[in-house]
Amino acid sequence: MPTDGEAAEDRAADTLHGLVELRAGQAPQAVAVRCGDAELTYGELDKRADALARHLAARGLAPGGRAAVALGRGTQVYVALLAVLKAGAAYVPLEPSAPDALLRHVLADAAPDLVVTEESHRVRLADAGPAQIVCLDTADLTEEPSDPPGAPTGPTDLACVLYTSGSTGLPTGALVEHRNLLSAYRGWREVYGLSPADRILQTSSLEFDVFTADWVRALGTGATLVVAPRNLTLDRTADLAGLPALVAAEGITVLELNARLARRLAAHLARSDAPQAGEPLTGTPLPGVRLLTVGAEKWYLDEQLGLQRLLGDGTRVLNVYGLAEAGVDSTYFDAQGTAATEDGERVSLIGRPFPGTRVYVVGPDGTPVPPGQAGEIAIAGGGLGRGYLNRADDTRHRFVRADFDPDGRVLLTGDIGRLRDDGVLEFLGRAAHVVGPVPFARKAAVVSRVAAAARAEGRLRAHPAVREAAVVELELRPGRRSLVGYAVTAPDADGADGWSLSQYLAAQLPAGDAPEAVVPVPELPRTRAGKLDRAALPLPAPPKHTAATGSAKAGSRTGKGGGGKAGGGRSGTSDLPGCLVLGCVVFFSFMAWVSTNVFFPGATQLGAVPDAYHFWFELLYLCENLAFGTGVAFLFFGFPAVLRQGRPYRLSLLTYLSVVWLLASWWPQDNLYRLTDATDWPRETAMVFTFNVPLMAAALVVLIFLIRRPTARR
Repeated sequence: MPTDGEAAEDRAADTLHGLVELRAGQAPQAVAVRCGDAELTYGELDKRADALARHLAARGLAPGGRAAVALGRGTQVYVALLAVLKAGAAYVPLEPSAPDALLRHVLADAAPDLVVTEESHRVRLADAGPAQIVCLDTADLTEEPSDPPGAPTGPTDLACVLYTSGSTGLPTGALVEHRNLLSAYRGWREVYGLSPADRILQTSSLEFDVFTADWVRALGTGATLVVAPRNLTLDRTADLAGLPALVAAEGITVLELNARLARRLAAHLARSDAPQAGEPLTGTPLPGVRLLTVGAEKWYLDEQLGLQRLLGDGTRVLNVYGLAEAGVDSTYFDAQGTAATEDGERVSLIGRPFPGTRVYVVGPDGTPVPPGQAGEIAIAGGGLGRGYLNRADDTRHRFVRADFDPDGRVLLTGDIGRLRDDGVLEFLGRAAHVVGPVPFARKAAVVSRVAAAARAEGRLRAHPAVREAAVVELELRPGRRSLVGYAVTAPDADGADGWSLSQYLAAQLPAGDAPEAVVPVPELPRTRAGKLDRAALPLPAPPKHTAATGSAKAGSRTGKGGGGKAGGGRSGTSDLPGCLVLGCVVFFSFMAWVSTNVFFPGATQLGAVPDAYHFWFELLYLCENLAFGTGVAFLFFGFPAVLRQGRPYRLSLLTYLSVVWLLASWWPQDNLYRLTDATDWPRETAMVFTFNVPLMAAALVVLIFLIRRPTARR
C-alpha cells in the first residue's frame, strides 16, 4: 500500500503521461522498459517520447485528435503511446498482425489522424485505411526538440480508444479518459502493493486492454516493465515451459495471464513436479513472483485454489474481473486464506471492488437486488469511461442513470452475477456468450437462462473425465432454444462420450435443466483474446446417431466451425430428420397443385396452347408448385441455417424472409398473371408492385448477404 506521501504524489498527476513524467523526474536512471537486451531508462523514455510528440504534432496530430499505434513487441511501442498522449491526443492500440478485416474495421471506425508503425507494416496498414502513416524506424527525430511539447491536456480528456468485442462480435471502441485509468491505477497500486522495486511482465498483445493496464501499472509506479519476447495471448503454439525460466532470469515480481494461459501454466507446473494430494510443491515454480492475476474469462474457484497451491504461500493469486469501459479491472478475489470447498468446481468468485470502484447486482428494473439473487452486474466509480465511439445507442443503453449510486451513473456489463451473503461477488456468465446477442429490450429474460447454464456447466466440470467445459444456449429447432454442453475430456477416460455425459447431467440436475446434448471436443474454440468463440462451437448430432455404446468414442465426432456436428443428446430426445423437411416440401407442393383450380380457376388450362408446348407448360406448373412447397418448408426450418453463416442478425432475418419470398411467390404470381387481361392496367400495376418489385428487393438482400463477410471476432 502506498504511503500518504506517495498517494499525494499520485493525485498530483492528472494525466497518464504526467504520472510517467513524475517518475522520470524522480529516478531518470531507473530502467523503465526492457525487452530482451534492449532497455530504456525513465529519462530516455521521457526524452524520446517528447521528441516523437513534437514530430507527430508537426505531421498533423493536434490536441483532441487520435493516432493509431501499430507496433510489434519491443521498447518503441511505449515511446509511441506516451508521445501520442504528450501531443494531447488519444491512442488507438492496434496489433499490426491482426486480420485484414479487423484492421480495416478499426481504422474505419476510429478514423485516426495518423498511424504510428514501422516500415515492415507500412504497406499493409496503408492499404487498410486512408490515415497518414508515420514509421518510427525511418522517421528523423534528431532535429526535434526534446523538451515537452506542452499540449494542453486534462483529466477529462480522452486517453485511448480500446476496442473490445460487443455482443455481436463486432469490435467496439470504448472511450477511456485519463482520469479513468488514473483511478484504476490508484486501485491497483493499493491492492497489488506496487512499488518501484517491482518488475512487471508484459505478456499481452497491444490491442487488448490488459496491455494498457500493464504499462500504466508499471510506468505509473516507477517499476520496470519487462516485455515477454513472445506474444503469449496470440501465439497459441508458445511453450509455457520457458515461462518459469524467463521469470527467474528477469526477476519478475508481478504478472497477469488470461484464464486460458493460467490453465496451461497450472497443467505445466503440475506435470513438472506433481505433488501428493494436499501437499505443497517443494521449491518455488515461479521464483520471486509475489503476485499473479488472472482475468479475461470465467475462472473457477477450484482452478484458482489449485494454482495457488502449486505456487505456494509466497505468491498471491487473484481472480480479477472488469471491462475496458470501466477502467479494465473492477473487482478481485484473493485465493490466499481460502479453504478448498466442495463447490469450488462450480463457482467463480470475483470478489470485491477495487478502491474507487462500486459494483452492484441489479434486477430487470435497474435497481439492486437482495444478496443471493442473480442479476446483471453493474459497475460505477472513477473508472467509468465516456461510452462507445460512434455507438450512441449502445452508450445510452449501457451507461445508464442510477439514483442509488453516488455518481448517478453505472455501466450495465451484460454479465450475470450474484452477491453472496458474505459480500463476495460470484460470476455466473456473460449473457452474450451463453444465449447469443441480446436485444436491450429483452435483457430481463436472460438472467434465469444464464444461471441455468452456469449450474449445468458447473456440474459438467465436476465430472471426473472433464478437464474444461462450456454450456451455451442454441436454437436446435425453429423457435425452440436448448442448452448444449461442450466438454474437453481426458484421453481414454471412462464415460467421456457425449451420451454418457448427457445421462450424467440428467441425473445431477432437476428435470428440464440438463442440456439437450453434450459435445466432446479436443479443445474449446477461442477468439483472438483467448475467450470462448461461441460462433465456432460445433452443433450436436441428432440423438439417433449417438446411442450409448459403452465406448468413450461414442458421440465423439467433432466438426470445425459453426457447421460441424458432434456429440450426443439425452435419451428420449428427438430431432428434425431430413425426411420431415422433404415431407413438408412434398405436402405443400401437393396442396398448391390441388388448390390451383380453387383459388385460380382456369389459370393452368392448356386449351389455347399448341400441343407441342404442353409438356413445357406442365413442367412450369410443377416447378411453381415445388418452389412454393420449398418456400414454405424453408419458412419453417430455414432460419437456423441462415444464422449459422455468421452474418448480422437483422441481415440474416431479412435474407431468410427474402428466400422464402423468392421461392413461394411464383405460384400465386404466375397464376394471377395468367388470369389477368393484358390491358387491365390497374391490376397489372398492383401485381408488379406486389410481386415483381419485392422479388427484386429480395434478390438484392440475398446478394448483400452473399458478399458480406462474417463479422470479425476478437
